[in-house]
Amino acid sequence: MIVSNVSLGGCAGFNSALCAGPAEGHLGGGSHRTTLTPTGNLVVAVCLGFIGTFGLLNNLLVLVLFCRYKMLRSPINLLLINISISDLLVCVLGTPFSFAASTQGRWLIGEVGCVWYGFANSLFGIVSLISLAVLSYERYSTMMTPTEADSSNYCKALLGITLSWVYSLIWTMPPLFGWSSYGPEGPGTTCSVDWKAKTANNISYIICLFVFCLILPFLVIVFCYGKLLCAIRQVSGINASMSRKREQRVLFMVVVMVICYLLCWLPYGIMALLATFGPPGLVTPEASIIPSVLAKTSTVINPVIYVFMNKQFYRCFQALLRCDTPRRGSSLKSSSKVPTKAMRGIAVTGPRRTNDFLFMVASLGQPAATMPQLGPSFEVSNDVTKAPSSDANLPVVVSLVAHFDG
Repeated sequence: MIVSNVSLGGCAGFNSALCAGPAEGHLGGGSHRTTLTPTGNLVVAVCLGFIGTFGLLNNLLVLVLFCRYKMLRSPINLLLINISISDLLVCVLGTPFSFAASTQGRWLIGEVGCVWYGFANSLFGIVSLISLAVLSYERYSTMMTPTEADSSNYCKALLGITLSWVYSLIWTMPPLFGWSSYGPEGPGTTCSVDWKAKTANNISYIICLFVFCLILPFLVIVFCYGKLLCAIRQVSGINASMSRKREQRVLFMVVVMVICYLLCWLPYGIMALLATFGPPGLVTPEASIIPSVLAKTSTVINPVIYVFMNKQFYRCFQALLRCDTPRRGSSLKSSSKVPTKAMRGIAVTGPRRTNDFLFMVASLGQPAATMPQLGPSFEVSNDVTKAPSSDANLPVVVSLVAHFDG
């Protein structure tokens, strides 16, 4: 369900013209009429035109920035590029067909085209969702790893990208081989998984799709970003006034990510379940088109949230507009003197930087051997310019940087 370009309702059971009879209930001739009014088709076409255009431009711009500026070619940015590629494919191979169908009031590319459309857009939609979950896990694991991130090691990123495509294929190919099926649904201008069939075969597939391709990625995202927030709150305890704004920015970013995820995909999932388990007529084709359009907006929103709100990408975007060289952002550092005992129990990491998250405690004015034990997941960095013995009784100077880009 979790398909980025489909509406939900199904045909049979919703009084849809898709099931009206042999002449109008099949796609073979490509002449099947939609159940929406001309005004309804026009509104849907306008929305799809807007989504398709801006989704295409936004994701193309992301790829242009990545190809033009070498500083963006880091492992974690490959995950962002994977999301943009999957969204771009939706805009190129999916939205134009549903847009054309809405403008003409009928599905235009026949039954085989309907199956291909349902499969392709399900595949790209799930790739995007799984990539968001993999991205959140990568950020979380990078922060929690006690060693500095290796900006030249692309293995984990490539593994995550491969996982997203293989995982998506695992869940989108079964309807091609008999576990559920792809077909027309909703007002008849899109195709997707068959939500209407009440057979055990179809219901079992839809339950698995809902759990493993919508709920599971959402839980991973919430858990990983929740852990990031907790770590920042712990460090904020060292100097609350210094870290308050950074903590609020991270919180804002996380809330936006979660809300947009739910806004785009939860209505679609709920409507799919209602179409599958509810009584006939509960979800009309007209109502099912709304969550379908909301799901499509993810192709526009994802580049904005995950890329253009990322400071590194944004600096490159500004440089592209000015035909200039992007400046490298300097870390915002501030220092405060705190007693050594204030460090006890605080989650502290050594300098570690990815393109998305910088979380650093450095410049400790005494040897690590005299510092309190911070646990196996954390490490400290010594300032080798300090004398190890003369400052043994002085407060520890801690320089904190908490910075979250996208």
